[in-house]
Amino acid sequence: MFEHASLLLLVLLPFLGSIVVAFLPTRARGIAAAISGMVAIALTALAVLSYGDVASERVLRSELQWLPQLGLNVIIRMDGLSWLFTTMIASIGGLVVLYARYYMSAKDPVPRFFALLLAFMGAMLGMVLSGNLIQLVLFWELTSIFSFLLIGYWHQNAAARDGARMALVITGTGGLALFAGMLLLGHMVGSFDLDVVLASGDIVRTHPLYTPTLVLILLAAFTKSAQFPFHFWLPRAMAAPTPVSAYLHSATMVKAGVFLLALLWPVLAGTPIWFWIVTYVGLATLLLGAYSAIFQQDLKGVLAYSTVSHLGLIVTLLGMSTPLALVAAVFHIANHATFKASLFMAAGIIDHETGTRDIRRLGGLARFMPATATLAIVASAAMAGVPLLNGFLSKEMFFSETALRNPIPFVDVSLPAVAIIAGAFAVTYSLRFILKVFFGPPSTDLDRTPHEPPALMRRPIEILVLACLLVGIIPAITIGPFLATAVSSVLGPDLPYYSLAVWHGLNMPLLMSVVALGGGVLLYVLLRPYLARGIDGPPFIAHLAGPRIFERLLILLSVKWARSLERLLGTRRLQPQLAILVAVAILAAVIPTLAGVGPLRFSFAGVEPGLVLVWIVGMACAVGAATQAKYHRLAALMLMGGAGLATSVTFVWYSAPDLALTQLLVEVVTTILILLGLRWLPKRFEDAGIDPLRKFSPRRLRDLALAIMAGAGMALLSYAVMTRDAPDGIARFFLDNAHSEGGGRNVVNVILVDFRGFDTLGEITVLGIVALTTYALLRRFRPAADSIPRPEQQRIQSEVEVERADHEEGTILSDFLFVPAVIMRWLFPAIVTLAAFLLLRGHDLPGGGFIAGITMAIGFILQYLAGGTRWVEDRLRILPVYWIAAGLLLALATGAGAWLFGVPFLTTYFQYADLPVLGRLPVASALLFDLGVFVLVVGATVLILVAIAHQSLRAASPRAKGASGSADASRGAS
Repeated sequence: MFEHASLLLLVLLPFLGSIVVAFLPTRARGIAAAISGMVAIALTALAVLSYGDVASERVLRSELQWLPQLGLNVIIRMDGLSWLFTTMIASIGGLVVLYARYYMSAKDPVPRFFALLLAFMGAMLGMVLSGNLIQLVLFWELTSIFSFLLIGYWHQNAAARDGARMALVITGTGGLALFAGMLLLGHMVGSFDLDVVLASGDIVRTHPLYTPTLVLILLAAFTKSAQFPFHFWLPRAMAAPTPVSAYLHSATMVKAGVFLLALLWPVLAGTPIWFWIVTYVGLATLLLGAYSAIFQQDLKGVLAYSTVSHLGLIVTLLGMSTPLALVAAVFHIANHATFKASLFMAAGIIDHETGTRDIRRLGGLARFMPATATLAIVASAAMAGVPLLNGFLSKEMFFSETALRNPIPFVDVSLPAVAIIAGAFAVTYSLRFILKVFFGPPSTDLDRTPHEPPALMRRPIEILVLACLLVGIIPAITIGPFLATAVSSVLGPDLPYYSLAVWHGLNMPLLMSVVALGGGVLLYVLLRPYLARGIDGPPFIAHLAGPRIFERLLILLSVKWARSLERLLGTRRLQPQLAILVAVAILAAVIPTLAGVGPLRFSFAGVEPGLVLVWIVGMACAVGAATQAKYHRLAALMLMGGAGLATSVTFVWYSAPDLALTQLLVEVVTTILILLGLRWLPKRFEDAGIDPLRKFSPRRLRDLALAIMAGAGMALLSYAVMTRDAPDGIARFFLDNAHSEGGGRNVVNVILVDFRGFDTLGEITVLGIVALTTYALLRRFRPAADSIPRPEQQRIQSEVEVERADHEEGTILSDFLFVPAVIMRWLFPAIVTLAAFLLLRGHDLPGGGFIAGITMAIGFILQYLAGGTRWVEDRLRILPVYWIAAGLLLALATGAGAWLFGVPFLTTYFQYADLPVLGRLPVASALLFDLGVFVLVVGATVLILVAIAHQSLRAASPRAKGASGSADASRGAS
């Protein structure tokens, strides 16, 4: 039980904390940091408590059934590798929270920052703990979204907006590739369960779809971990606040790609295509990132390109496909997290205390900030691979792997050569970082006088640098057991021999380290004159600017090509768009019938005259609505209602009362809402002088032909289906099992809330989104100038009232609606009671949440019609957005509640209960789901009503007073 609860908490706790922090006041920096810190500490404690089980080579699993028939269950899974990443994400996240408490300005909306940081932490934990491929993709994309929000936190900064957009586009595109790759991988294995996939390496590597699957997954990993040629987004992300940069570059965002490669290493590695692509993309990134870092003038730019380089080192090791290379990769992942987080925090302190990150303006800071300088120097030395620091050990393991003999001459030469050159470059940019910033003459043109930061702000750096020292000096004790646990989850219990000793004697890796260290120092001495000139950007390749290429491609795709396609295929007019849509639909329906549909047996036997008459009336209404829609909108709306009523009568005729009720109520609501909307459409006047024959233009004839083809084709298709014997379908299943498995006799309702409850959940989600979108659009809608004045009828009434001394303006209209208004107000409690009745009886008799929700919405609509917008909102606090949220949450909670009983999501439980007075009644959990549907439908409908009604308030505002005349427009519109 503890195992199950702890795994759930590891994923859910950050999101819960994020929600709590998001609702804090803007200036509650201390409280937001405290809550965030407690969440991070709790997560770290849960990870530590789980280590004993993970170290015994157990895979901890917690599975919640979601769609078990499709193999889509929510699986939270922890093995050694995911434990290592969980610990890094939680512990470094806690240090980042402490650092951010003092870094972020009190003028910033700091609770929003911590809310996003916790949500990002939750997305990362969800990704590394996912035991299902599709679930992993979901959290993968969530990390892209939350990183976008974090990078663009200072949205007033154009560089932050551009960096966030670039990161989202590149990593989001990689996420789409990952989704396709995971679908193929699950198809090859026959399961999306990660444990099943990890045990199917031989099946995957010999499958014909292995190559496209590998390419798609590598594309995702390379974009996420900033590998060449997608590396350029990461330096642009340094426009984010420094705590974000420290977190993204060390333990989270950029490590997601290498985590994916390490996770799927048993399945995908070991083939030539894996070796050549992964190894040499990593080598190119390693060399390019290290070379570019030397010539950056921004402190964070140096660190960002060094991150690119170190990620290339890890990818190169993973590409070599040897067990020892995997050990070195996992070791360097942990080492890089410690020294890179501390370096970014040190850079943030320098920026915070001096007002600049420009290396050309910095110097001599060791005199003013000796403690910060000492910490940064040690972390930089670890980054350079200096002995007795953690970076030296993993780099020496890297050198050891590249020095192995390879039968391919190109590989045998290129691997060690690039490794040494990149190692020398790392020493050069680390040495430049140390000497230029902390030594030399002190700067004289700084915005602030440098000084040490608050002690607690420096504490996270001290902890991380201490970890660098301890791992570098006593690695077997400090990191050895955890490294073995992480690696064994990938390689299995038979680990290759490796040593974490500090001294291995005089050997080739040590010689390569010495050459890299000496070469880096020499290169720095040679480059000092060039670097002193302060030229930003690396020579020879500065013109190959990835961001510039990205922007040009983005403009080409989203602007130039899009506009060309719009000119060729698109139109801003609605009518041609509908014509194209209908034509394509007709074509899609015709193609399957080209081979013939068989004989059509026309027979009028058994036709009931009454129903035929109803259909004739309905068709006449539909044709009349089409002909009157342009100039006589009210008449067209009434005729549309007649066609809808004919449909309702047809449902009643064929014994479908649920459908009839739904159709009738929807007709009522949509007719009223459209009628309210017609008030704001510009007027159209028919020109009586136009020859009637000229109305039949080629365009109208085309539309008529399309309408006839669509209508006649649908009629023939329906007739052909209904006059043939129905194949065996699922109707009998629903009829036989509605009561025994769903606990209800109303089969339609049982289908909606039980058998197809997942579909209903999706539909109400879409309904809520549509309502919110409609509200947002109508808030920005401004009617045409000729629609703002009051309608003609109200103006005539006002003129009469002005002429008569015994009447005040508005009394005729209020008197005219007095009796209907009283009736409509009295109807409200009756309608509420009727809605409750329809809701409660829906599982056994016609009714249900949707019908009850529409009924309840009609009650609110009547109140707006009776009293006007201000009158209703002064007396009823409806808050429809909260209704939408509450309905959706209730439906989700009902579905998730099934997990408490060990059954799949949205599984219904029912029982008969003996209640006093009422007797024996069926009680089903689906009633709670139906209640969520009811609440959401009410909220969505009323939200659209409010959006339309508030148009009248804007029209009656002082700015529109001159055009609208009187606030009576409010009552007229509502």
